[in-house]
Amino acid sequence: MKLSYKLVAFSALILGISSCGSKQDQAQQAPPAVSVTTYTLVKKSVTGMDEYPATLVPLNEVEIRPQIGGYITNIYVQDGQEVKKGQKLYEIDRSKYAASRQQAEALVASAEANLARLEKDYDRYKRLDEQDAIAKQTLDHAQTELLNGKAQLSSAKAQLESASTDFGYSVLVAPFDGTVGISQVRLGTQVSPGQPLLNTLSSNDPMSLNFVINEREIPRFNKMLKAENTPDSLFRIKFSDGSVYPYNGKFTTIDRAVGRQSGTISLRVQFPNPERDLIAGMTVNLMVLNQDIGEQVVIPYRAVTEQMGEYFVYVVQPDNTVKQQNVILGTQIGEGIVVRSGVQEGAKIVVTGIQKLGEGAQITEQSSAQ
Repeated sequence: MKLSYKLVAFSALILGISSCGSKQDQAQQAPPAVSVTTYTLVKKSVTGMDEYPATLVPLNEVEIRPQIGGYITNIYVQDGQEVKKGQKLYEIDRSKYAASRQQAEALVASAEANLARLEKDYDRYKRLDEQDAIAKQTLDHAQTELLNGKAQLSSAKAQLESASTDFGYSVLVAPFDGTVGISQVRLGTQVSPGQPLLNTLSSNDPMSLNFVINEREIPRFNKMLKAENTPDSLFRIKFSDGSVYPYNGKFTTIDRAVGRQSGTISLRVQFPNPERDLIAGMTVNLMVLNQDIGEQVVIPYRAVTEQMGEYFVYVVQPDNTVKQQNVILGTQIGEGIVVRSGVQEGAKIVVTGIQKLGEGAQITEQSSAQ
């Protein structure tokens, strides 16, 4: 009887240990459900914009430099003043150049008078030669003198043109409408041909915006450039303070070649500038309308995980497990981001607690994100 009792007790002990081990295995095989918050996907009306750093550049810009030597005797414009084409900017002492022009004019007048006399002499000698009344040598001499007189007149006219050009250079005028910068010289400054820089003139309206794209984006922008009908709001400017320029831009130029080292290419957009809010050299952001327009699925950006350059979200399944789903992302809008493919409207994804999840993990919903 004692032996039988011991066998029964030993069997019960073995069963107890076996049962306990089974429960531990089950506990290891079925980890506790992860508490998460979820978000049900809905479509929202969006206007997707890609942003590119850009620099404002005037269509026309020129350095104002002297082409003759002398002293600055007049400055006709104020620093930063808007000017019209042909308006006077600077004047260099004209007295020397005025005298040179007058002297050249006198030389032309003298050469013209001399030529008129030589022509009359030649005509007279020619008639006499026809009557054999003079020696042939006399007519030849008159003809030579006539040719010399014509050459002297041509030389005098060239000197007059040169003197007139220099005299004209003594007043520097604006070659186009625009705005001058801060003058680099003052009254009395001595200048020589090409030196120093007097000022810089740049056009105001329209203004160009230069930006750079990766060569992978060239096909997209080529389509924009060739399209006959494009949205008015395709190109917009955003200033550093976050404000948006009220006028839309027009895409005009793609550079001729991609940079060998950078793999990028320069593009140009023109913007009207009637209020002169755009200033040459400003750095702004160019906003370009993209494909994320209208009703789009937008998810909280914090729901996205990245692995090896690809993006994923955890989609809740009917049995309260999760499936990791690859997604293609679009434009980021505030704290959300457009999903172009991978999930559909109505699907439920995990927003918080994703760091504790793996493929097929069991979840319990704590709350739903808004």
